[in-house]
Amino acid sequence: MSPGLMKMWISFGAMGFMIISIISIYFSRYKLKGVFRIITALIAYVFMILAGIIMFLIVISGPTS
Repeated sequence: MSPGLMKMWISFGAMGFMIISIISIYFSRYKLKGVFRIITALIAYVFMILAGIIMFLIVISGPTS
């Protein structure tokens, strides 16, 4: 697999993390109560931070030859 294709799949994974975090934050704010709300929110924010770091590294690494 070429480096460009590998970077594409990694960025798709980061976008998936963002979608999961958006859905989890929605559920933690409006649908869940108690301990589940806190756990879901923490997991969602971890996914969002991880996705941001991955996307930052993909963009900073620049184009592939």
